[in-house]
Amino acid sequence: MADPKDPQDDDAHLRETRVSSEQVFRGGFLDVRRDAVRLPDGSTAQREYVVHPGAVMVVPILDDGRLVIERQWRYPLDRAFIEFPAGKLDAGEGAFACAVRELAEETGYRAGEWARAGVLHNAIGYSNEVIEIWFARELRLGERRLDHGEFLDVQTTTLEALEADAAAGSLTDAKTLIALLWLRHWRDGRWDLHWQPTPAHLQGQ
Repeated sequence: MADPKDPQDDDAHLRETRVSSEQVFRGGFLDVRRDAVRLPDGSTAQREYVVHPGAVMVVPILDDGRLVIERQWRYPLDRAFIEFPAGKLDAGEGAFACAVRELAEETGYRAGEWARAGVLHNAIGYSNEVIEIWFARELRLGERRLDHGEFLDVQTTTLEALEADAAAGSLTDAKTLIALLWLRHWRDGRWDLHWQPTPAHLQGQ
């Protein structure tokens, strides 16, 4: 009996194979690589990209349906952005644990229930970053624990207001726009979310 066909076989004519790799920069956060790759036609090229530890984004939903958002200064673009809470994974940390931690640290909210929506790749041309999207509800407010050097405002709003901001061009953060897509499809009954209670070992985050 023949082995099942590997779905990746359909991409064989597109695949690039690493020949060599070098680290060109390593900072406190970013790890920049330059690889030589073999192209499908046998020729070679260079690929420069950022190695990222991974991150999470949380869509916090209050009991009345309002959403918890943040306004935070983003230095590379020299302006403040409206975003859902998000943050990178610590070494050895799972995405769910990171989501629970980031929500509590940045907003002060703890959630009774969570649902994993999916993942997004926000910079596929130059980074391997993966952001997991989590939804949180049954929120209760506690104390924030911001990281040193972290400054942000916590606000509440509605899905409709955020959609209006997106339409007007004032909401441009890619991960937050993707979250709005998930939220709208879920609210309208087109996409499912499977909710689970916060595990006991994470409730004290």
